Amino acid sequence: MRILILILSTLTLSGQEIYIHAGKIYDTNSGEISLEKTIIISNDKIKSIENGFKESSDENIKIYDLTSKFVMPGLIDFHVHMESESGGPEKYISRFQDNKSDIAFKSSVIAKKTLMAGFTTVRDVGGSGVNISLRNAINNGVVPGPRIFTSGKTIATTGGHGDRTNGYRDDLVDDPGPEQGVVNSIADARKAVRYRYKNGADLIKITATGGVMSLAKNGQNPQFTEEVIREIVKIANDYGMHVAAHAHGDEGMYRAVNAGVTTIEHGSIMSDRTMKLMKEKQTYLVPTISAGEHVAKMANIPGYYPEIIIPKALEVGVQNKTTTKKAYKMGVPIAFGTDAGVFPHGDNAGEFIFMKEIGIPTEYSLKSATITNAKLLNMENLLGQLREGFYADIIAVNESPLDNIATLKNVIFVMKDGKVYKN
Repeated sequence: MRILILILSTLTLSGQEIYIHAGKIYDTNSGEISLEKTIIISNDKIKSIENGFKESSDENIKIYDLTSKFVMPGLIDFHVHMESESGGPEKYISRFQDNKSDIAFKSSVIAKKTLMAGFTTVRDVGGSGVNISLRNAINNGVVPGPRIFTSGKTIATTGGHGDRTNGYRDDLVDDPGPEQGVVNSIADARKAVRYRYKNGADLIKITATGGVMSLAKNGQNPQFTEEVIREIVKIANDYGMHVAAHAHGDEGMYRAVNAGVTTIEHGSIMSDRTMKLMKEKQTYLVPTISAGEHVAKMANIPGYYPEIIIPKALEVGVQNKTTTKKAYKMGVPIAFGTDAGVFPHGDNAGEFIFMKEIGIPTEYSLKSATITNAKLLNMENLLGQLREGFYADIIAVNESPLDNIATLKNVIFVMKDGKVYKN
């Protein structure tokens, strides 16, 4: 009898409904605001949205009062690094000190911080592979965090941005290959993509050009031939994955777009030719303005970065804003992404402010952080909107972001999969 009661109790709890009394609801698709609605949640999804503030005498129904708040779907950041946190010289020392277990504990803290900031879904674009385990732990309810889509390890060339041995002394430098994400031929490229699939990655990330934060001299040079990128895209698509391409310099960017990647990350120094090609192919720019602004600022602090990084940070870091403004005006599609990890996690919403500063309308940036990113993840029927049948990923702020975009830096209610994490 006691077992039967326990089973019935469990069934009751799993089917428990939640009512959210929402004073204002933002429709990310139409840009319209609805007043005085009740969002009814059953398990992990939205069951319905009804007019007025619905009450219930059922004591099993939990009601959340957001009648004075602005309610919208959870945000999606398309470029984060969940394994690392912004920092000075100690960040480079930790590469030699931290075991994967250390990284795992730190990443669990980062995950919670990201979720509390209102980002209920993220695309993680590069780490040691712990990011895959973190995704699984979150999905299994072991630790709180956003829904993660991850590339696992990046794919780079020998000495390129993403070769983990850059900056090591000679006796510590080995010759990493496709399993470690370093390729130098079409055959290597095929194998590297298949390794990422084998290890559980959701997408592929390549470093098409040099980078700012790696211990290598050039931050802009092309680092893949177009033929190799094209093969990576082909194999990735065969395995149901899209390809994101880190790129600061224009030539490597152009090759990646021409070869069929889905997104260009950063896009710092971009020519009109590349912008036109991106518009033609509907390749999305993920600007990460926040990271560019942060590294340019930190580079002026003596000793904060290794000397080899400083000129790259000062030259490339400040370009994102100008390029993004021009790309937007030219009609290049933009997906919201921040590069959190290069700057402090939890400050992701600052990207909205930077986008507004360069003339991108708030309605566009909100759509890019919800509907656009959901579509690129092939989750447009489950994420990015408050609609019947969608995941109950819901956040609330005190004001309308249309009136004050900075309000998104102070999210006061967070629900993911029907579970409240912040209230």
